[in-house]
Amino acid sequence: MHWLAQWWAREVVDGCKGPLLLSFVAFVVAFVVVRFITRMIRAGKGPFHDISGGGGVHLHHSTPGMLILMLGAFMGIGSPPLSGWTYAAGVLIGVGTALVLDEFAMLFRLQDVYWSQEGQLSVNIVTLAAALIGLAAVGVSPLNIKDLPPEVAALRGVIVCWLVIHFGFVATTALKGKYPTALIALFVGPVAFVAAVRLARPTSPWARHRYSSEKLERARERAERFDARWGRYRARWDDAIGGAPTGQPRH
Repeated sequence: MHWLAQWWAREVVDGCKGPLLLSFVAFVVAFVVVRFITRMIRAGKGPFHDISGGGGVHLHHSTPGMLILMLGAFMGIGSPPLSGWTYAAGVLIGVGTALVLDEFAMLFRLQDVYWSQEGQLSVNIVTLAAALIGLAAVGVSPLNIKDLPPEVAALRGVIVCWLVIHFGFVATTALKGKYPTALIALFVGPVAFVAAVRLARPTSPWARHRYSSEKLERARERAERFDARWGRYRARWDDAIGGAPTGQPRH
């Protein structure tokens, strides 16, 4: 436990990561709560009910989420460092981000696809975001090199350079539409490299903007083969977190 206390003191306390860690916890808790509520509303169970504005306009939770996120952001940049206001801002940012990203697919497509197959993109984005925020919250602070021996500081610099390259591969994997793979690639370096150089998903931003019609057809064929083998396992994971798409129950 001594090493854990040292890590906490150096990387969280001295690294000024308290607000970030609290924001991460708020992000995860808010996402779990909002998914629980929306699934109860969908099933018609419990005290929860649909919220609509005047004239039958549905109030999506990304709207208050954006307001909460903006409030937290301005509170964070306008507060004294590591004050109680900064920690409160971290909570607001975590909650607001969770509410917005939970409806990422709707904002991305400008359509109400929350319970559709396309809407499960939000689950992938939230999972990836949680992994990134969690790594930033509990990982080693690359700039926290005070009182370190020169050789240790140099080693940390090499590691930081490698991480920049690694996250570049992870970002490329995400742009290619391979969100679950990008999540795994965060923790397994070789996966990031392999996924980044292989064909993108045909519906990804990478494929739409960079592929010729012939290469896009190859990407579709490869995606069909991959989905035929692994699609049902991914669907079970998405359904367990986000709920089965409307009209498409899976077992």
